Amino acid sequence: MDKTMKDRLDGIKGRYEEINEELMKPEVASDPKQLMKLGREQAGMRETVSLYDTYLESHDFYVQAKEMLEIGDEPELVELAQEEMAQYQEQIETSIEKLRVLLIPRDPADDHDAIVEIRGAAGGDEGNIFAGDLYRMYSRYAESIGLKIEVLEATESEAGGFTMISFVVKGNDAYRHFKFESGAHRVQRVPKTETQGRIHTSTATVLVMADVDDDEIDIDPNDLVIETHRASGAGGQHVNKTDSAVRITHKPTGISVNCQDGRSQHDNRDKAMRIIRARVFEEHQRERDAAKSQERASKVGRGDRSEKIRTYNYPQNRVSDHRIGLTLQKLDMIMEGRMGEIVDALLEQEQREILEQGL
Repeated sequence: MDKTMKDRLDGIKGRYEEINEELMKPEVASDPKQLMKLGREQAGMRETVSLYDTYLESHDFYVQAKEMLEIGDEPELVELAQEEMAQYQEQIETSIEKLRVLLIPRDPADDHDAIVEIRGAAGGDEGNIFAGDLYRMYSRYAESIGLKIEVLEATESEAGGFTMISFVVKGNDAYRHFKFESGAHRVQRVPKTETQGRIHTSTATVLVMADVDDDEIDIDPNDLVIETHRASGAGGQHVNKTDSAVRITHKPTGISVNCQDGRSQHDNRDKAMRIIRARVFEEHQRERDAAKSQERASKVGRGDRSEKIRTYNYPQNRVSDHRIGLTLQKLDMIMEGRMGEIVDALLEQEQREILEQGL
């Protein structure tokens, strides 16, 4: 391992141990926001620190075996030392290769929770039904990797599914696992209402945003227009009787969010502000990416709603991710939430691009 790499790893390990000490301070333990921030930072280092500890242990054993070889004068001891050196050398090389990948600069938003918004698009009722299918797929995938989901807003479709549903995915690296889902998802299948067995093509759009804290994005309160109004549709006794729904508009970007499914005006205001922060942060990130697009193009990216990223072909049990040319003949499994193969391939492509760009 070269000195530059070792210095970086020593720095990460030192910061990890420093966070351990900070977490034990009474003033930190009593501050939920600080606890969450430090816990999130530490979680992003845990795998690297653990692997670096494994490397250090293997290196120490290798040195001990080498010393035994140098002073050994019995054939059995010499043979044992040579075997141990070969074993630990292999462990050292494997650890170094894995650590090189872990040291690739991470997307700063990776360790945030994710706000996901799904909308039925082309195809009318079938697009809305597919939006519901995608929500079910994401829910099961989140559960399978230890993440939790909290619905923020949902507008159900009479035919099934949703015209729109937004939810938060909570847990370690939630945004990292969902960030590549933004874009248009196309489904090809025979709708339940189709009497002649013809295959229809419909779409649903997905937007994934990092759930940022208020200290991570500077939003001037004077730039916000906050309005209250009466909720409409299903929602309980408060509907059409109290001004519990909240609409917030961010004037500089024109971004507007309306929340009405919460139990109170305060609840709806909190949800709306959460989504506004995420959308403004996403807009700023999009502008930064656009400014760099000529010098740095990404295959996987985090596309806008109009970018067709994936096709789900039911008759052929096939899923194709168009950004990386990945095709899997296991649609049935993927729709049950077994998305790991797709997510891993997208993350690997991201890592390759970063390495190729020398970042």
